[in-house]
Amino acid sequence: MSLNIFWFLPTHGDGHYLGTAQGARTVDHGYLQQIAQAADRLGYGGVLIPTGRSCEDSWLVAASLIPVTQRLKFLVALRPGIISPTVAARQAATLDRLSGGRALFNLVTGGDPDELAGDGLFLSHEERYEASVEFTRIWRRVLEGQTVDYDGKHIKVRGARLLYPPLQQPRPPLYFGGSSEAAQDLAAEQVELYLTWGEPPAAVAEKIAQVRAKAATQGRSVRFGIRLHVIVRETNEQAWAAADRLIAELDDDTIAKAQSAFARFDSVGQQRMAALHGGRRDKLEVSPNLWAGVGLVRGGAGTALVGDGTTVAARVKEYADLGIDTFIFSGYPHLEESYRVAELLFPHLDVERPQAQCGQGYISPFGEMVANDILPKAVAQS
Repeated sequence: MSLNIFWFLPTHGDGHYLGTAQGARTVDHGYLQQIAQAADRLGYGGVLIPTGRSCEDSWLVAASLIPVTQRLKFLVALRPGIISPTVAARQAATLDRLSGGRALFNLVTGGDPDELAGDGLFLSHEERYEASVEFTRIWRRVLEGQTVDYDGKHIKVRGARLLYPPLQQPRPPLYFGGSSEAAQDLAAEQVELYLTWGEPPAAVAEKIAQVRAKAATQGRSVRFGIRLHVIVRETNEQAWAAADRLIAELDDDTIAKAQSAFARFDSVGQQRMAALHGGRRDKLEVSPNLWAGVGLVRGGAGTALVGDGTTVAARVKEYADLGIDTFIFSGYPHLEESYRVAELLFPHLDVERPQAQCGQGYISPFGEMVANDILPKAVAQS
């Protein structure tokens, strides 16, 4: 099975260290364009663009990068409760047409009550999932060309329809991640690809089995993906040293403040991420080569695969054997790490790599030439 490998656009910030301004990098449009173009040329299938008040708007970022990329797909966020499903369907169809069919959509219910309140959303965890189910039922049907009347508990529409259809038919794929029972029920009914954060393989296998069984009862099948950071180097020792360096500037107070902020979230997935490390930095390898150090100060995906290319590839294949076909990777800083992952990890995997629509490049079999008129002896004597 060929694997779909995506990269990540750090619209919330980037740098060499976590939890500090030291080594931080200016993230502007030029930098995001560099990362997107690198991912495009290196053979990543797409990029995940995050959402939230700490991020640039994912839709506008994606739209701005369409003209400077050729085959890269953009996975952008749908926010039920924040926007009308009909308006979101029109925006989705427009983005899909303007990008030449390169739009993908990630349903995000949200987990930070403070942020949600700032956006005017005051529903409980259970109510948000109820609203998300209603939103998605309408959004999907409108994009598929139906005229929709819907009278739900949270959303009502009459005569909702789309005049200009998306390029992808019957509509662009829908991605979604959530660990609660309500989230799994939504995934089983509504989405094409269920995403999990990087938990140990046994925990991931359990979630996949649950979602797969729920989907089967509705006569559906669901694809699976996983969101992970990657720290890959030429040797395992170098990779673990890089992991230690990433959190070298963290102090206990910064970790405590971050964990306190995450504790207010009602996201089951966030709770599972926090439980992997418990706020402690002394036992961060939570499964072979699965390191939870990122989650000490970063919400959401908090684990990284660490090792040389062969080792990390073996761990990726363990997840693939569970039924996962899509991997969304990231690494700090994101520009340099996109190259490291492509160069050190891709050769050990069966990666679905669309052909670049660009000029034909080459790799010299002798590396860098020492002078224009001096060739290696192997060439001179041939």
